[in-house]
Amino acid sequence: MAVLLLGTLDTKGAEYTLVRDLITRAGQDVVLMDTGVMGSSALAADVPAEAVARAAGTDLDRLRSAGDRGAALAAMAAGATAIARDLHARGGLSGVLALGGSGGSSIAAAVMRALPVGLPKLLVSTMVSGDVSAYVGESDVTLMYSVVDVAGVNSVSRRILSNAAAAISAMAASYDARAEPAGEDKPLVAATMFGVTTPAVDAARARLESLGYEVLVFRATGSGGRAMEALAAGGHFAGVLDLTTTELADELVGGVLSAGPDRLTAAGNAGIPQVVSLGAVDMVNFGPMETVPERFRSRRLLVHNPTVTLMRTTPAENAEIGRAIGERLARASGPVTLFVPRGGVSAVDVEGGPFHDPEADAACFDAVLAAVAGSPVEVVESDQDINDTTFAVAAAARLHRLIQKGA
Repeated sequence: MAVLLLGTLDTKGAEYTLVRDLITRAGQDVVLMDTGVMGSSALAADVPAEAVARAAGTDLDRLRSAGDRGAALAAMAAGATAIARDLHARGGLSGVLALGGSGGSSIAAAVMRALPVGLPKLLVSTMVSGDVSAYVGESDVTLMYSVVDVAGVNSVSRRILSNAAAAISAMAASYDARAEPAGEDKPLVAATMFGVTTPAVDAARARLESLGYEVLVFRATGSGGRAMEALAAGGHFAGVLDLTTTELADELVGGVLSAGPDRLTAAGNAGIPQVVSLGAVDMVNFGPMETVPERFRSRRLLVHNPTVTLMRTTPAENAEIGRAIGERLARASGPVTLFVPRGGVSAVDVEGGPFHDPEADAACFDAVLAAVAGSPVEVVESDQDINDTTFAVAAAARLHRLIQKGA
């Protein structure tokens, strides 16, 4: 196996020569892929730019003569992705490293996102600033800020690039030597969790693990939900315990932790057994208090910590959220059980809690039940709150039965 080095060798040949030599010196083989378009490189690539363009169904001369930088970047990203996937499928990759500015980073990140979770991926970029979700997506890309521009080797960049080479070499060595992880043969269950639903998920996870499952917990912070949806779409799970559907509240009301409009669809489309609840739909998430939009400043707000402000959802918003959840569940092609915790949907929604609002909760419950009425969705209603151990264990047990029934 080898470390894949990919980048625009026409502009960053010196940098790639340095990291290639350092990685080779560390005992790792290297495959060097050139994704540059406009110029030529003195550094010979194992996969030249011409081959990358051909893999995208075009040729380098055509990309150069067209003069469309955006189209060229998209084509090279597509070609590099196809080649990298093929290398990985043949067992040829132990890691990926790329260096770049905005253009090179966009190509490299697209390739990295297309490769499986667990394969080491390191991107040294000038763009590691602010919102980097466009580069990382739902993948496990590791980002390293270049500090100075990736434009020649100097005293600062040499240290940064040396660290990057050492990091990917160590990760690749670990990947090469890694034994099969414990639980490899156990059926996988996905679970969604938030801080205010942690007791529920902890209890459910313990129950599922005692039944022989490996439980992967995804934090319902937008990226977590997207990652779970992507893995569910790929058929990785035997079942999904989606207790924390709060990301739909952010999507519908305008919070910062939305997982997008396709949340709560992948498992249903794939026919994967699901047990779903309404965890943390009592709240919408924002950053520090000063970042809450002006139109929401008069609402019931709770400072969760210095960087997170929660806003209580209204009855009208909860009705919309409940309806959206119910409609998604009703369209599922696999078995679904909806667990309704009438005692509260989060740790702060219980009686005496700062977000306790029976009217708003009832609006959600009524809407979701109306949306699944007449569908195959099974409904379990409980007077307990979502974090009650009995409620959580019952949800886990029901998922186990759904999985066993379809086995």
